[in-house]
Amino acid sequence: MKAVVSIIAGGLVLLASLAAEAQTYPSRPVRVIVPFAAGGTTDIFARLVADKLSQSLGQQFIIDNRGGAGGNIGADAVAKAAPDGYTLVMGTVGTHAINASLYARMPFDPLTDFAAVAYTAGVPNLMVVNPKNVKATTVKDFIAEAKATPRKFNMASSGNGTSIHLSGEMFKQVTGVEMPHVPYRGSGPAINDLVGGQVDVMFDNLPSSIEQAKAGNLRALAVTSATRSPALPDVPTLQESGLAGFDATSWFALFAPKGTPPEIVTKLNAEVRKVLETPELKARFADLGGDIKLMSPDELTAFVRAEHVKWAAAVKAAGARLE
Repeated sequence: MKAVVSIIAGGLVLLASLAAEAQTYPSRPVRVIVPFAAGGTTDIFARLVADKLSQSLGQQFIIDNRGGAGGNIGADAVAKAAPDGYTLVMGTVGTHAINASLYARMPFDPLTDFAAVAYTAGVPNLMVVNPKNVKATTVKDFIAEAKATPRKFNMASSGNGTSIHLSGEMFKQVTGVEMPHVPYRGSGPAINDLVGGQVDVMFDNLPSSIEQAKAGNLRALAVTSATRSPALPDVPTLQESGLAGFDATSWFALFAPKGTPPEIVTKLNAEVRKVLETPELKARFADLGGDIKLMSPDELTAFVRAEHVKWAAAVKAAGARLE
């Protein structure tokens, strides 16, 4: 009987300790790892949310860019971090839904090594070309121009296994266009080279290329989503451009290491949802083409599992595989 009482007492102490920890969290700066280089959509969204969380919670949410291996390096650092709420990752459709099917060896399991915290937004990808290197102003003309001289155009991406990379591979498979793939360590450096003419085409996340497209430094040919983006209403979809059924979108969400106290996860989720509903972030995400969705941790977990299945089929259909 004494043993039972002792166990119950210990459990109550633990619960009280966790509750107290959640109330005081965060008591020091929180590191948010972005598994891609600065300047890309993952980085842009992470900084927007981190800045607001810093204001609302009174502690700095510090961005730490760790690109490489299609986001696996940065995500793995979080999977192996202490589960105390002080190390988070801005995960993507690549790190948490695509890579497990694409890479022959994974350093982590996206479904079991993380605690889902909060969804931020989804975005279509934007097919953009360097206007000096590519004459085409429509997808149909681009296909004709690319096929006239096979392997003429180089296709940039933010890294192997990202939705940007796979969107391009899906385009190549559907159209029969041959374009050598040039992976970068994030959208930022890839877009810089695309503007500079070192590469020719990219299926980039809309937020990191929209300003360059609006400025005329890049030419937008289509979005990869099933419907047009309100941020670029005059740009047609790939489906409208003749590629029936083409639909590829990206998403971004915060994750913590597995074992992070649920009280901290719940608190973070509530804070993220609160900042996403501020007029400032609503307007900024809309300008960037980001579709905000508010999800609970359980809803995000179920969403990631469904996306994992969906993209596994897409990777298999594309015949893509990376070591």
